[in-house]
Amino acid sequence: MIGFAVLIVVLGLGQSARLSSPHFEIFVQMHNRVYDTEVEHNVRYWTFYKNMAKWELMNKLEQGTATYGMNKFADLTEEEFKAMYLSPVSEQDKLAFHKMPEADLLDLSKAPTSVDWRTKNAVTGVKNQGQCGSCWAFSTTGNIEGRWAIKNGTLVSLSEQELVDCDKVDQGCNGGLPSQAYVEIKRLGGLMTEADYPYTGRDGTCKFDESKVAVDVSSWEQVSTNEAQIAAYVAAKGPVSIGLNAAAMQFYTGGVSHPLKFLCSAAGIDHGVLIAGYGTESNKPYWLIKNSWGTTWGEKGYYKLYRGAGCCGCNQMVTSGII
Repeated sequence: MIGFAVLIVVLGLGQSARLSSPHFEIFVQMHNRVYDTEVEHNVRYWTFYKNMAKWELMNKLEQGTATYGMNKFADLTEEEFKAMYLSPVSEQDKLAFHKMPEADLLDLSKAPTSVDWRTKNAVTGVKNQGQCGSCWAFSTTGNIEGRWAIKNGTLVSLSEQELVDCDKVDQGCNGGLPSQAYVEIKRLGGLMTEADYPYTGRDGTCKFDESKVAVDVSSWEQVSTNEAQIAAYVAAKGPVSIGLNAAAMQFYTGGVSHPLKFLCSAAGIDHGVLIAGYGTESNKPYWLIKNSWGTTWGEKGYYKLYRGAGCCGCNQMVTSGII
């Protein structure tokens, strides 16, 4: 495939030729893009059209009902997207995860056919991690917010920035694991609220104030990789933190996503999110996943991923803190 700069030269389109098309102009206006130079504008133009070819192929190969298309990430290369928003899990990370205590197996007959913890005031609004690989912190706080609300009847938005700044095991904007974050929360003495320790989207100096702790954890556990067990756990105890391969998420716009395995390997987990419930849509069972890329992405910030086939490794690293 011809590189952007080479392609521009081959076509005789240097700095003086500003590339344009209806689709790209709609994207630029919709997402308030401002490019500093003609070269940058043209490079983004070609990136956009290469991505268009990708999402058209994804739509053709989709096994579920999902659609992929133009969203706020449409002018980013795959490499840029991964560097800005994702944090790959290493084999060492996986070994550390498997040292967690295992949750007891549950009676599957008691699990309802659908659950949505948003309707039970156990899920805060969709947040935005920005260009910081802190998805692990949002996944962690989402789980603890839910468990606290279910136990105490009060939904409190908790601080991701505290974890980014004060967790000494994880790497802030360079990635981390919820399984490690629970331990760090215990070491610190708890989590402050979002209001008392607001998110900045960048690594900073720890400003933890023990006198303002809102929530603490007593322990933590990993949940079975069996998706029926995961559903039973979610129904009985609340939202859970998971890791998954986000390859199908860059251009997701809605529906139940069920990408082919070779497009979304379970071995490539690189994003932390929250299972906030599950259900069935158009005869497709799905996980209701709260993401941390703002409400303008996906279905108002949510992702529906096919449930029951281990899609994108969604069942491989399921954890929960215990209040």
